[in-house]
Amino acid sequence: MAKSRSIFVCNECGAESPQYFGRCPVCNSWNALVEQAQPAKETTARASALGRSRGGPTTAKVSQPRLAMTLNQIQDHPQARLPSGYGELDRVLGGGIVPGSLVLLGGDPGIGKSTLLLQVANQLASRQRVLYVCAEESGQQVKLRWQRLGPVGKVEGNGGDGVGSRGGKGRKKREEKEEAEFEEFESAGVEAVDSQLFLLPEIDLETILMELESLKPTVAIIDSIQALYYAALTSAPGSVSQVRECTSALMQLAKRANISLFIVGHVTKEGAIAGPKVLEHLVDTVLYFEGDRFASHRLLRSVKNRFGATHELGVFEMVDRGLAEISNPSALFLGNRDEQVPGIATIVACEGTRPLVVELQSLVSPTSYSSPRRSTTGVEYNRLLQILAVLEKRVGIPLSKLDAYVASSGGLAVGEPAADLGIAISVVASFRDRLVDPELVLIGEVGLGGQVRPISQLELRLKEAAKLGFKRAIVPKGQLVKVDGLEIVEVSRVVDAIAHALKGSG
Repeated sequence: MAKSRSIFVCNECGAESPQYFGRCPVCNSWNALVEQAQPAKETTARASALGRSRGGPTTAKVSQPRLAMTLNQIQDHPQARLPSGYGELDRVLGGGIVPGSLVLLGGDPGIGKSTLLLQVANQLASRQRVLYVCAEESGQQVKLRWQRLGPVGKVEGNGGDGVGSRGGKGRKKREEKEEAEFEEFESAGVEAVDSQLFLLPEIDLETILMELESLKPTVAIIDSIQALYYAALTSAPGSVSQVRECTSALMQLAKRANISLFIVGHVTKEGAIAGPKVLEHLVDTVLYFEGDRFASHRLLRSVKNRFGATHELGVFEMVDRGLAEISNPSALFLGNRDEQVPGIATIVACEGTRPLVVELQSLVSPTSYSSPRRSTTGVEYNRLLQILAVLEKRVGIPLSKLDAYVASSGGLAVGEPAADLGIAISVVASFRDRLVDPELVLIGEVGLGGQVRPISQLELRLKEAAKLGFKRAIVPKGQLVKVDGLEIVEVSRVVDAIAHALKGSG
């Protein structure tokens, strides 16, 4: 009879060790190893299989597959995606909810994960059966939040024309419309609205699985996976083994019963989803919900998607009744173009297949210390250091004794190389105290030799700039793209881009 043995599993990274260490040998976390009993693996079947493969007489019989099939033998079963009721979420998911898929949603505490999924459940419940498993709240708490949300519409974004969500008559009309919809929502009564929305306040995994088998909902929401508990394991809820086993059991049931499953995951202080990395490998889609606590907008990013493009971006705004979609996010990250200040340049960044027009701001000033300061907000710090070195070495601008501060409007994280040219032009404009044409966009990667390198999806970026009223664009040389209403200037070096961008400015 096989004997059981003990192993030590790290609660932070999931690494296994045959003996206890005060610090995990993989992730260097202190006091993270927890002892777990593990039965010895049976090797009889494996040994017999190896014996059959190595020994015995060989025959000339042609080998035949037992269960394997060719791709042509697999039948096609086209499945229509299920619309979630929110276009921004459908965009990040790749066009809608895929039946039988697992979606993992992570984010900081209080960012709005439960609010978003409750609003999605409310939208889906009008035409589908939805089960909401609230493992961290009571049913009364969820109902109070549901009554507070009400109907939430779309937000056009801050376009500066008085029609957006942040000012002017457009916001007043939208608030009046939402007030009327909310009164109608309250007068309709709970029974008429949430007839297909079922709530289950439970943390026991076996009870949740039995409820899923009995109810057979189209969509199920687990909030959250770190709160579930599997009684067959001795570890506490939220540990590596509990999260792994609970997710695996839910995945098997979702695939077998064709249930679309949304799982809420906690994040660590570094921003990664808590628990073992196998959690992200088991699911089909991994979404991160981000946002600044000082700003009202929220960003929904896709970092893994088996049914669509990764690094897609959805933009929401936190309003008094929940989360509202922002249909024109470029207007949100675009500053006031009427007020001209030195050191401001405009770029077009791409998040997946979505182009975003973003305003970059730079400030270059004499330093008061022996070592100059470099600070970034929304821009990669090492990227700024590289661009400053190129400007000093290849262009001849003395920046080694000056402080440099670069920030993106709205705090959007711009990490792609296509923003290099905009950063360089804004830094030079601030150094020379010159203005950049507010109707000019800058797109290109800056190389260490001072050259402007080609970038991807240039046509998509230029069309977005033309749609927002920009008249000129400085792009890398050699990419033959033409857009109606937009004058395109091709450059091969940073010096040429600076000459064109600051020409005639005072």
